[in-house]
Amino acid sequence: MRLAVIQGRLALITERGAIDVATASEFPSDPQAVYDQWERFRAWYAANPDTLRTAEAAPCRADELDAPVPAPRQVFGIGMNYRAHAAEAGLSVPESDPVVFAKYVSSVAGPGAVVTLPSEAVDYEAELVVVMGKRAHRVSRDEAWNHVAGLTIGQDLSERLVQFRGQTPQFSLGKSFPGFSPTGPVLVTPDEFDDPDNIEIGCTLNGQQMQKGRTSDLIFTVPRLIESLSAIVALLPGDLIFTGTPAGIGWARDPKVVLRPGDRLVTHAEVIGELTTTFTAG
Repeated sequence: MRLAVIQGRLALITERGAIDVATASEFPSDPQAVYDQWERFRAWYAANPDTLRTAEAAPCRADELDAPVPAPRQVFGIGMNYRAHAAEAGLSVPESDPVVFAKYVSSVAGPGAVVTLPSEAVDYEAELVVVMGKRAHRVSRDEAWNHVAGLTIGQDLSERLVQFRGQTPQFSLGKSFPGFSPTGPVLVTPDEFDDPDNIEIGCTLNGQQMQKGRTSDLIFTVPRLIESLSAIVALLPGDLIFTGTPAGIGWARDPKVVLRPGDRLVTHAEVIGELTTTFTAG
């Protein structure tokens, strides 16, 4: 299943086009509401192939898409979750527990976001993003995928001066300026992947490949992240988990690469697609 949000309304993306969920079913158009009844929605989808074959479908334009989860209650970020990225950043690899920070909800944006740069120290980080479909508290890694609604891609944009300002790093603030959590273009359920633990992700900046990796290289896999987070926090339906970024960030390059007004950042993941983020001066 592939879900998108088109001009604020939840839609199923099919080979024929976009099917408006509220028109074709008993479920509301509110894209956030579906996650609180995810199991029932999945059951409806599986039981109604004929309805979906005959439902009216419309062309889906990229410029109409909003964030697939526009108003999550919690957004988690994971740091240093690829060994090569930890090495390029000159930081030690976490071994027993993931590095966790918050990305505030006001930073969430869609797959065509135009982001105002607050400084000349903003960096990119391509990431696989997990969307929770069921409340998870004290969930084992063996059961973790059963609590996931789907996967999308995102950018963990980072203002590095704020992030590392002072004696105590301010990861959450440095990564939560408006538009600093673009996601999309769609949510894809785990069954659509050959292996949801081995997905290629990456990004290009003005056409140049900057990052490329596979989620099989994660230090803490999606199931381990859910197990670790849910041991302490109740993960709620619709919550987002940014799972970490592979090597190739701009801040670790010599000379450093920072995002500038007019830049075009394209983030991609196999099966999911692409999101394009452009930047303007503050």
